[in-house]
Amino acid sequence: MTYNPDNSANPAAAGFETLAIHAGQEPDPVTGAVVTPVYLTSTYKQDGIGGTRGGYEYSRTANPTRTALETCLAALENGARAFAFASGMAAEDCLVRTLCRPGDRVLIPGDAYGGTFRLFDKVMTAWGVRHVPVRQTDLAAVARLAAEQRPRLIWAETPTNPLLSIVDIRALAALAHEHGALLVVDNTFASPYLQRPLDLGADIVLHSTTKYLGGHSDVVGGAIVIKDPGHADDLAFLQNATGGVAGPFDAWLTLRGVKTLAARMDRHCANAARVARALLDHPAVTSVLYPGLPGHPGHDIAKSQMRDFGGMVSFRLAPGPGKTGAEKAAEVCARTALFTLGESLGGVESLIEHPARMTHASAAGSPLEVPPDLVRLSVGIEDPADLLADLAQALG
Repeated sequence: MTYNPDNSANPAAAGFETLAIHAGQEPDPVTGAVVTPVYLTSTYKQDGIGGTRGGYEYSRTANPTRTALETCLAALENGARAFAFASGMAAEDCLVRTLCRPGDRVLIPGDAYGGTFRLFDKVMTAWGVRHVPVRQTDLAAVARLAAEQRPRLIWAETPTNPLLSIVDIRALAALAHEHGALLVVDNTFASPYLQRPLDLGADIVLHSTTKYLGGHSDVVGGAIVIKDPGHADDLAFLQNATGGVAGPFDAWLTLRGVKTLAARMDRHCANAARVARALLDHPAVTSVLYPGLPGHPGHDIAKSQMRDFGGMVSFRLAPGPGKTGAEKAAEVCARTALFTLGESLGGVESLIEHPARMTHASAAGSPLEVPPDLVRLSVGIEDPADLLADLAQALG
């Protein structure tokens, strides 16, 4: 198909890789620069009082570099409009405060990301928004709670972080709409290259653009993409009023990362599949959580709604002589050389972490507490033989 710059937000106009490089990123009309400029300005000359040039008056409200990123993300997710934020959590906070009011309820995953749980449990609860966790792979349980709680939002992750559960987006969207709720899908683990929740019935997509979209562990950001343009004005108002926006250089770095998203994700997926298969055969490993494995309970659903199975792998460890599984997990995390011990994910480099004591420590003691013997890998794009050798020596 041929890319049409006049219809750059329409994925039907071009393939994914073309949109990632061109949507919202036309050559600069003044200089012809093929890369979107970084507009490092706080304010803009107005053509008379109230007369802006192209809608730009102050960079908290809008900035051309951020606009380019938002246009591109809307195209990649097949959405009506996108909003770029200073972090994924800033995006989540703005979204909840835009759509919910004190007294509203939100169904969240029973294995949600620790930061999401913390936001609802420690921040939104104080504001009067109640969260109810539920295993969203159990659609009957979700339906019962939706009928009972009448939630404003059903908040989903797929794959989930860090247990890599798979949610049937089509079925969950139908269920949400039947009960008058909006479906929000955190698409961070999959990225729009592997999965488009809006095309599957979701209403809103959320990203930590820090992860696969940025892809190089050099920028922090977040994004919201909406299907219904009716939500746009309210989101834009609160984004401007609270000011948690992506800065121009952060937007530029994320946009640069997006250009190679497809190529990187293909390699992430291929490497993760090899790592998962190798772990499956290791005697120290009791279970491997990766939706690409045929034995994964969500494998068939993932196959139906994802292009590939992603770059994240989690596994659990058996107790060793005189050591618990949790102690073995911490030991493995400390012994890797190529897999860097660190939080975050989705960069070109491989990372390893112990979720119970790191990214999901905020869920300790709650129904969302993660197993202490769990290790999470963000499999990078290095030579897979080197990754396998590193894990082999760490596992002993």
